Amino acid sequence: MQLAEPILASWKAELRLEFERREGRTVLAKRRHEGPLVVQKPLYPEGDAVCHAIVVHPPAGIAGGDELEFSACAGEGAHALLTTPGAGKWYRSGGAWARQRLDLNIADGACLEWLPQETITFDGALADMRTEVRLAAGARFIGWEILCLGRSGSGERFARGACRLQTSLQRDGKALWFEAGTHRRRRPPARVAGGPGGRAGVRNAARRGGRSGCGSSPLPRSAA
Repeated sequence: MQLAEPILASWKAELRLEFERREGRTVLAKRRHEGPLVVQKPLYPEGDAVCHAIVVHPPAGIAGGDELEFSACAGEGAHALLTTPGAGKWYRSGGAWARQRLDLNIADGACLEWLPQETITFDGALADMRTEVRLAAGARFIGWEILCLGRSGSGERFARGACRLQTSLQRDGKALWFEAGTHRRRRPPARVAGGPGGRAGVRNAARRGGRSGCGSSPLPRSAA
């Protein structure tokens, strides 16, 4: 008997980081992880004021049924930059959704930068990605999300599957920005001369809100 999909155990992973400012230096004060989601040794290429940390998912890819939760908190006056060592890969699913949750909290006078490498969704992937950013009155956030549908460099199109995205930003508990959308493919793309082919179902809603300590986008690099 030949199986259409390999039988793989799903991964459940969680990583929590807290950054503090101590005597003019931002330090990774606390870290806790469960499962295959870790952070490498803090680096200081810009000097003591900015702590760089690389978030690593050792399996190197996310498959159907996987669930990743990542949270980071920048305490008062701290400045941290978080990135990843390579592109995030979301593999073809046999039916189960893969999920990723980002929870970023920035205290007064702090700055948090979330600048991961690009995210690549393979043909047939079922990806659910949600990001929530909470800022205090004097906090700053810089972030981006780069999404690649299909492995175009290998000639692959995103012909099947779905990708759900949701991003929200709050300042002092009041909404600054909310964006949600779904990119869904239900059939192989048709060939169209002079341009990309295929039908896609895309739904998107974006809303800006009103005015704007550690508590509990496809966007360009931007600051809130």
